[in-house]
Amino acid sequence: MRLMLILLLCLAPAAAPARNLDIYWIDVEGGGATLIVAPSGQSLLIDTGNPGDEDRDAKRIHEVAKLAGLVSIDYLLTTHFHADHVGGAPALSKLIPINRFLDHGDSVQLQGARALQQWELYKLISAGKRTIVKPGDKIPLKGIDVQVVASNGDVIAKPVKGGGPNESLCKDTPHKEVDNSEDARSAGILLAFGKFKFLDLGDLTWEKELELACPVNKLGTVSIFQATMHGFFADRSGAPAHLYAIKPQVVVVNNGPRKGLQKPAYQNIAKIPGIEGIWQGHLSLANDKEHNTNDDMIANMENTDQCKGSWIKASVEKNGKYTVTNGRNNFNKTYTAR
Repeated sequence: MRLMLILLLCLAPAAAPARNLDIYWIDVEGGGATLIVAPSGQSLLIDTGNPGDEDRDAKRIHEVAKLAGLVSIDYLLTTHFHADHVGGAPALSKLIPINRFLDHGDSVQLQGARALQQWELYKLISAGKRTIVKPGDKIPLKGIDVQVVASNGDVIAKPVKGGGPNESLCKDTPHKEVDNSEDARSAGILLAFGKFKFLDLGDLTWEKELELACPVNKLGTVSIFQATMHGFFADRSGAPAHLYAIKPQVVVVNNGPRKGLQKPAYQNIAKIPGIEGIWQGHLSLANDKEHNTNDDMIANMENTDQCKGSWIKASVEKNGKYTVTNGRNNFNKTYTAR
């Protein structure tokens, strides 16, 4: 009997190694497209880039989805209904099945034929599969915790574990005019996988960032932060009280060659206490060398018309170690979540 048990144990297949959490930042030329693949294999795509250009952005997303081994997208979260975040959705839906659509609610900016057309196409492809998310909602991906922290102009009421008073940073942060655009209604998520935390707030604006930071930091600190508005575009986001409260170890900027990441924004990121790495989707051609990160940590060095669309990837282990890789040159760095 004992011999048979030993034989059965020897013949039993080895336990499959634990799968990492993978996050891909897909180059959509200054738009938004972030693909999350949970250890379970389930997927969450946040935004779909731009329309047009022979479906360039949808095709780039599809190629990365195939690279990640996906045959469908479980959830598509559209942070808001600007063209550079929702424009690729109709074309993408023809390339790969999208099972569920999540968003903040109906668009509030429908001026012009293009915006109206995009909205009608989104309603068409999401019909019967659409859910409106609110702060505090969870997106059910097995093995990770994904909480909606902002949506439709509202933010979570209570701080997450690790949050707390933030008066010292808040007292010197100026306020700006209230923004009622789609940007301010962005749906944003906080993802947790063990000690690792990832924050993506879409194009959330300055005053909404302050609602998450002042007088209480509702988000705690994070491992990776995807810079809001493509690198604090035109000083409409990137409130210091928010940025320095969340204290990201790594910042990933989904900028374009001449969109986002202006010099003051880069300076603010570089001043984050304990910052360990800045990764960029594109070389910022409007900035000098001192206001771009190390070339090895920039996915695309060219103007849009010459760009091949290289990605950035973070692969996160359950023990808190995570490796960020540049798809252009395979350069990578490993960090440990604090």
